[in-house]
Amino acid sequence: MTKGKSPKLEHKSPTIAMKVFRGFHHPELVPACALTIGNFDGVHRGHQAMLALLRSEAAHRGVPCCVMTFEPHPRDYFAKALQKPELAPARIASLREKLRELERCGVDQVVVMPFNAELARQSPEDFIQKVLLQGLGTRYVLVGDDFCFGAKRAGDYAMLDKAGQRLGFDVARMNTYEVHGLRVSSSAVREALGQGRMNDVAALLGRPYSISGHVVHGRKLGRDLAATAQGAGDGFRTLNLRFSHSKPAASGIFVVEVHGLADQPLKGVANLGVRPSLDPNDVNGGRVLLETHAFDWPAALGAEGGYGKIIRVDLLHKLHDELKYDGLDALTKGIAKDCDDAQAWFASRHGETSRQTTRDRI
Repeated sequence: MTKGKSPKLEHKSPTIAMKVFRGFHHPELVPACALTIGNFDGVHRGHQAMLALLRSEAAHRGVPCCVMTFEPHPRDYFAKALQKPELAPARIASLREKLRELERCGVDQVVVMPFNAELARQSPEDFIQKVLLQGLGTRYVLVGDDFCFGAKRAGDYAMLDKAGQRLGFDVARMNTYEVHGLRVSSSAVREALGQGRMNDVAALLGRPYSISGHVVHGRKLGRDLAATAQGAGDGFRTLNLRFSHSKPAASGIFVVEVHGLADQPLKGVANLGVRPSLDPNDVNGGRVLLETHAFDWPAALGAEGGYGKIIRVDLLHKLHDELKYDGLDALTKGIAKDCDDAQAWFASRHGETSRQTTRDRI
């Protein structure tokens, strides 16, 4: 991925050079494209089907396939403007996660539009003229069946289609995508995450739910906790990832696998949330954190070797919601039980896989 302006958006891939731009006023932006527009929170299987179609249409026209998305989420913006935080949606993924998944789907370029007062009051007609035509040179637009745009969501598919016929760009609409009769949507993913139905989440996403990023420093409290469950002499060392949004769609204690520190995924248990048993004024300022304890720490990393590395943590199974413990002793026992339960879950999954393999051979 190459950058248009903001280094915060840069994410490198060994296979696809996706370009990311803040807004559309950049000389590197190709002045013609096949475009889709949306928030793409989670990049679920419905999004993936839409992006596959977009890539095909772009190839037929000999232009790049382009995604326009928004940061912050429009509902975040209006919730803040109205001082009604309850209107903000729970977030499935950070911007980093979104870009990573869009890149995996083969998108050529992404335009991240800062959603602000100017964009919120822009009329549908101005959006078509200034953004789609003058800004991006759009030749093809693919939208979902519930697509609306412009101030007060006054623009819809019918308006966009008529404008396309008049101004010379094609417009198409993709109907609802379903899996086993269930409509795939970001709302469905949020609901499943909120209820801890991780198998359903994986079915909707087409992959395990994951969080990735740079490992950051925490309070290092895990070193002081007695290692009662795993026999580790250094306590419950954790790998800490910040979740950039204050309202994640998932929270609680999870069975996980960590990718990026060893040749094979590391099994572990993780806490996603605000850590109610700890001081909210800790080094991470009370922000949402994913704290992961890997059962087998790679010896080659040493005690400090994880910091600064980019890892991906797959959340496979929810054990329970966050709990508030009375003191370090209770916290230690709670973590030890979570480790035991996570190990038991991995063992049961291995047993089920072995039985399935045996049946397949018969």
